[in-house]
Amino acid sequence: MSIRNSAKALIMKEGAVLLTKNRDEEGFFYLFPGGGQEKGETLEQAVVRECQEEIGSSVRVGHLKHVREYIGKNHEHAFDAGFQQVEFYFECHLLGEEGYEPTNPDSHQVGIEWVRLDEWDGYRIYPKALGEYIKGHRPGVYVGDIN
Repeated sequence: MSIRNSAKALIMKEGAVLLTKNRDEEGFFYLFPGGGQEKGETLEQAVVRECQEEIGSSVRVGHLKHVREYIGKNHEHAFDAGFQQVEFYFECHLLGEEGYEPTNPDSHQVGIEWVRLDEWDGYRIYPKALGEYIKGHRPGVYVGDIN
């Protein structure tokens, strides 16, 4: 089993986080924009490319905010029990106006949505536990194997 690197965007505005909205057999779920790093690509280049694909916007990449591991066998989704990746969450800022259209959305993606931090618990977000770090309730860059 190989371990995959994934670059994610943490885009915030007025107490809300921009997430991709996705749908599966259980209903809607939300993910941070981003995805797998390609060979020859830096993590910063990966997050810029993924944001263009998933939210249809260029971003300015800021500081690395969080590092999360995901070891599939430790979580609820049996379909990814053999999957493992390290995710790098970068503070990002949108460039340009709103009204973005994804250019290459993920297979389950149906749109994008601003999710307010004070409504975080009412959504199925992955990784949900990252909300405690974003809200400032838990300190740390390395957040471990959370979901």
